[in-house]
Amino acid sequence: MTATATPAKAEVKTRATPAERRATVIGTVMVLLAVFVFWVFGLGLESGVRSTFNLSLPGERFQNLVWEVNAQWLSFVVAAIMAFLGGLVLRRSHVKWTNVALAIGLGLFALGFLTWAAAEGSFSLVGMLRSTVLLSVPVTLGALSGLMCERVAVINIAIEGQLLTAAFVGTILGSAWGIWAGLIGAMVTGALLGAVLAVLSIRYRIDQIIAGVVINIFALGLTSFLARRVLSQAPDLNSPGRFTSIKIPILGDIPVIGSMFFDHNIFVYAMFLLIIALHFGLFYTRWGLRSRSVGEHPKAADTVGINVYRVRYRNVILGGVIAGFGGAFLTLAQVSRFEENLTAGIGFIGLAAMIFGRWRPLGVLGAGLVFGFARALQQKLGILGTPIPSEFLSMTPYIVTIIVVAGVVGRARPPAADGQPYIKD
Repeated sequence: MTATATPAKAEVKTRATPAERRATVIGTVMVLLAVFVFWVFGLGLESGVRSTFNLSLPGERFQNLVWEVNAQWLSFVVAAIMAFLGGLVLRRSHVKWTNVALAIGLGLFALGFLTWAAAEGSFSLVGMLRSTVLLSVPVTLGALSGLMCERVAVINIAIEGQLLTAAFVGTILGSAWGIWAGLIGAMVTGALLGAVLAVLSIRYRIDQIIAGVVINIFALGLTSFLARRVLSQAPDLNSPGRFTSIKIPILGDIPVIGSMFFDHNIFVYAMFLLIIALHFGLFYTRWGLRSRSVGEHPKAADTVGINVYRVRYRNVILGGVIAGFGGAFLTLAQVSRFEENLTAGIGFIGLAAMIFGRWRPLGVLGAGLVFGFARALQQKLGILGTPIPSEFLSMTPYIVTIIVVAGVVGRARPPAADGQPYIKD
C-alpha cells in the first residue's frame, strides 16, 4: 500500500490593480492631509478664535447673512472627516468611490484652509464662489475647444494662441465698433486659426503638436508686436467696454446660489448652455456618434460612409469658434483691455481640464470649476493678507494643474486615434 502525499496548496498572491494602487496612494494622501489640518489649522490656532464668512454681497435682497464658527473646532471636525474618508479609501473595498471621496476631502481641506486664513477676521465666501464661476469661464471654454478637436482625433495645442489672438481682435473691433462687433470678430478669428490647424493637421498631416506650438508662438509674437506698435500709440483702440451682468429675476435673489449662477454676463450663461448642448450632441445625436467614431476608429467610420476629413474639419473649426468666444471673454468681460500675454497659460490649463474631465463636457465643467477655484483662492488670499508669500500664491493655479494631471486624474483614456493622421486608401 503506497502513501500519497497531498501537496500543500500554493498561496495565491493577487497583484493589486492600478485602481487599487491609486486608491492606496490617494487614501494615504488624505490621511496625511487630515493630520496636517489637525496640526496646523487646528492646534495652530488659539482656542476660541472665530472665523466669519459673509454669505451675501452688497446690493442683494438678503443682507447681513453670515456664518460664524469656532475656527479651531471646525478644523478638528474637518480633520476627523478627512481621516475617516482616507481610511475608507485605504480599505479599497469600494474603489469606484475613490474620486467621490477625494472630491469631498479636497473640498473639506479648502474649507479648513479658508477657516484658518479668516481666523479673527471676515471673509466673503459667496464672493469667492462667484469669482470661482467667473474665472472658470476661459478655462472651461478652452477645454471645450480641445474636447471638440480631440473627439475627432486632432490634438489642439493651439488653444493658448487662439484665446490670445481672439482677445486681441476682440479688443480692436470692440473699441472701434462696439462690444458685439468685438465678440463676433473674436469668434471669427478663432475659427480662422482653427481652420489653419485643421489644414496643417488633416490635409498636410503635419505633426499636430508641432502645428499647435507654431500657432501659439505666432500668436504671442504677433499680438505682442501689434500691442506695442498699435495699442500703445492709439489707446482708444484698447478700451472696448464690457458686457455687464444680467440678473435673472427670482433665481438671482436666492441666497448664495443666486450670486454664484444667476447674476453674470452672457459668457457665463452661454458656457452652461454650451456644456448642456455638447453633452447632448456628443452622446445623443448622429453628429456626436459620427464624431466619436471618427476619433475612435476612423477607418471603420470611413467604411460605413462617414467622410472622416469633413467631420474633422468641421469639429476643429467649431473648436476654434469656442476658443475665440473664450478669448473675447478675457477682454470684453473680465479686464476690458488687452495686455501682452494676457492668457498667461490659460490655454494649457484648459488642456489639463479637458484631461481631468475625461473628454466629457460635464467633466470639463467640473474641472473648470476646480481651476477657477484655484485662481479665485489666489486672489482672495492676497486680499486677506495671509503669511503665505505672494510668489507662492501666484503659483497656485499651475500647482493645481500639475497635481491634477500627475496624480488625481488616474488612468484617463483619450480617443483611440487621438493625434493620428488619417490616410484614405
